[in-house]
Amino acid sequence: MTTASVPATQAKGGARVHIQRFGTFLSGMIMPNIPALIAWGIFTAFFIDVGWTPNADLATIVGPMIHYLLPIIIAYTGGHMVYGNRGAVVGAIATFGVIAGSDNLIAQFNAQLAQTDPNAAPLGQIHMFIGAMIMAPLAAYTMKWLDKLWEGKVKAGFEMLVNLFSAGIWGFAMAVLGFYPIAWLVNGLMNVLSAAVNWLIATHLLPLTSILIEPAKVLFLNNAVNHGVLTPLGLEQAAGPAHKSVLFLLEANPGPGLGLLLAFTFFGLGIAKASAPGAAIIQFIGGIHEVYFPFALMKPMLIVALILGGMTGVTTNVLFNTGLRAPAAPGSILAVIAQTYQTDYLGVILSVVLSAAVTFVIAAIILRASRKRDLAALGDQDAFERAISQTEANKGKSSSTLSGLRTSAAGSGAAAEAVATEAPEREVSAIVFACDAGMGSSAMGASVLRNKIKKAGIEGVTVVNKAIANLDGTADLVITQNQLTPRAQAQAPDAIHFSVDNFMNSPKYDEVVDLVKRQREASE
Repeated sequence: MTTASVPATQAKGGARVHIQRFGTFLSGMIMPNIPALIAWGIFTAFFIDVGWTPNADLATIVGPMIHYLLPIIIAYTGGHMVYGNRGAVVGAIATFGVIAGSDNLIAQFNAQLAQTDPNAAPLGQIHMFIGAMIMAPLAAYTMKWLDKLWEGKVKAGFEMLVNLFSAGIWGFAMAVLGFYPIAWLVNGLMNVLSAAVNWLIATHLLPLTSILIEPAKVLFLNNAVNHGVLTPLGLEQAAGPAHKSVLFLLEANPGPGLGLLLAFTFFGLGIAKASAPGAAIIQFIGGIHEVYFPFALMKPMLIVALILGGMTGVTTNVLFNTGLRAPAAPGSILAVIAQTYQTDYLGVILSVVLSAAVTFVIAAIILRASRKRDLAALGDQDAFERAISQTEANKGKSSSTLSGLRTSAAGSGAAAEAVATEAPEREVSAIVFACDAGMGSSAMGASVLRNKIKKAGIEGVTVVNKAIANLDGTADLVITQNQLTPRAQAQAPDAIHFSVDNFMNSPKYDEVVDLVKRQREASE
């Protein structure tokens, strides 16, 4: 196995790193199921009684889909993340217990309410998204722990019997646990959170959430808030009489990021100015907000511009009473418009435009005020590079989109990238790009290297992307961002490991191509 040096800063981060990991875990349960949320949003857009094309028969899909299907598939995903298919099944069973328990508690409450106050409106269903995100990992982890108790102690021929019955019995036990205490706990939590959000809306204080959300985005702490609180609460509101929620726009609004990047486009200097226009397109159209974080980190004062822009957008949506039918993921203007409630296009679009305008004006003032000092320091070509690296460090993982901001001049700093120091002995035919989720950044990096290998005329080499947790020992060479390399080495100790700082245009890709080419030539 080859080794790679690891930055000393990796061990730093403390509570922020733990929150990032927690947010990443929550995001891992929600993000793969966004297509189901989009499908549900389409059903509501067209077929409910206030939809584009009302259809009473097809509208019957809307309720069961949000009440049963969406929490169950989130539970299945969360259980699978913890303990594979076995954890997924047990997690889904346990979550169904939470759903039924919640419905039972609400039915009892409504029965008592009807006796004491016949004219009072009954309490509606609570959809167990938070319940699924709590119960499924808990059930999967305990199943994994129980399996270890009798691992290697089952007589030959009884393994299947024990595996099936143990999972079924434990799923039953966890469903009962979910039916009683967990359902009661989640119902109470949802009531408290809903009351808090309604209070913020009623008192017109919802824009103040930008004071927390905008800095959290720059520090990559937003997943815990967005997927842990805003998405479940937004879905509760969207399933109600309004069929929409402003909460979906608190974090997804692409306006503030666009305004900041436009300010750098017109008033920035050096590499930041040259990179800003392309970053604006990726952020606004592609919905990858992380590309503007390094720009904010270059001048932390610019976070003020983001906060005020975000507050402007939220205020506009509150005044116009606008919202989205379902989460806009990724945070692209196209996704935002696609999920906008049919009567709310003016307010939503205006919120994006105004938030971008306010951020642009304030950021431009800040940039102009510090222009002389920035010109004097323009010789430091590494400033923007350090800001990008700091952004990736805040995120806790690499990003091909952030790396794409680096120009060829930044490539001359490739010495900062760690790479294997031992001569590889393993013939390379399977290359894997690995990151936390195994999706966006690693997929783009794999695409870049795949094209390089194709142009080099090399055949018989596969280049794929995976989550680090899914590395199974079949990879001959693994490429990871430098902060993730130790985890990848532990997961795939026999592979050759390349550690890079730049997933999008790293010069190390050429070294990988040369390595494979030399191996092919030597074997001929």
